[in-house]
Amino acid sequence: MSRTKKLMTLERFIHEQEHLHPSATGEFSELLHDLSVAAKLVWREVSKAGLVNILGSTGRINASGDTVKKLDEFADETIYRAMDFSGHLCVMASEENEDILQIPEEYKSGGYVLLYDPLDGSSNIDANITIGSIFSIYKRVSPGGKGKLEDCLQQGLKQVAAGYIIYGSSTVFVYSTGRGVHGFTLDPSVGEFVLSNEKIVIPQKGKIYSMNEGNYRNWDEGLQKYIQHITEDDKPTGRPYSLRYIGTMVGDAHRTLMYGGIFAYPGDKKNPDGKLRLCYECNPMAYIIEQAGGRAIDGKKRILEVQPTALHQHTPVFLGSVEDVNLCEEFLQGKR
Repeated sequence: MSRTKKLMTLERFIHEQEHLHPSATGEFSELLHDLSVAAKLVWREVSKAGLVNILGSTGRINASGDTVKKLDEFADETIYRAMDFSGHLCVMASEENEDILQIPEEYKSGGYVLLYDPLDGSSNIDANITIGSIFSIYKRVSPGGKGKLEDCLQQGLKQVAAGYIIYGSSTVFVYSTGRGVHGFTLDPSVGEFVLSNEKIVIPQKGKIYSMNEGNYRNWDEGLQKYIQHITEDDKPTGRPYSLRYIGTMVGDAHRTLMYGGIFAYPGDKKNPDGKLRLCYECNPMAYIIEQAGGRAIDGKKRILEVQPTALHQHTPVFLGSVEDVNLCEEFLQGKR
């Protein structure tokens, strides 16, 4: 019998990682397991969204100014309900809610904090284009009892774990706890996430740029020059780059992670702080990219070093392969 690589489920992998920490209590492992269950519940609805009355808009505008889709609302409630009772969290915050989400009185408060975007790319839902969920985990900083706003407004570099789930042609759970980035693909026949990409490493340089180039005229001169540079036909240097843009951060960032290159949503003349949220999207994605050997900046500094001052704070973001982000940074700073 020929030997192939071992069959490793997400749950088994989490527990094996736990053994690397002799002082671990299992609380953190259970928290990640609960997140995987929430992902399966959301996937179940996403996969049949066209068959039930779940697509379309609720008519409500969320705290970030986006129209809330019905599937957004379902994902938001599902993740909250899958996580609120475990006793591992002291507070949560969601991109769909203006304020922090307290743990119900009847449940114990724990030592961790969860921030999440329940359904990234909701504007693409009705077109059946890749969407996903993004999460970020911190240790609490408040002394005890119910969690507070300060627990949620921590620098991204203090994350103890981050990840995302893509609901596309297959459902993939990607996460890191500071020991590399690992990807698991859902096998619907058995209902398990199975290890498909262990220790993902982003290429040092890519050939793809992913940006909403429709905003080109509103970008600053440095970024415009960068785009002109990478789209010039110069075979010896590997140019021109190809444009690939889905319009769903989780999908565009995942492709960048796997193939290399750069993803960006910069600020512009109309929105100097960009469109993406620091706490719910940029911090967790920056953590994943850095853990895979890449780089993530806001144009001036490392994303993970930015101190959040508000739950729904926006930030420009440039992330991807080290060489691509470094070159972009030179143009942004007027050095090229």
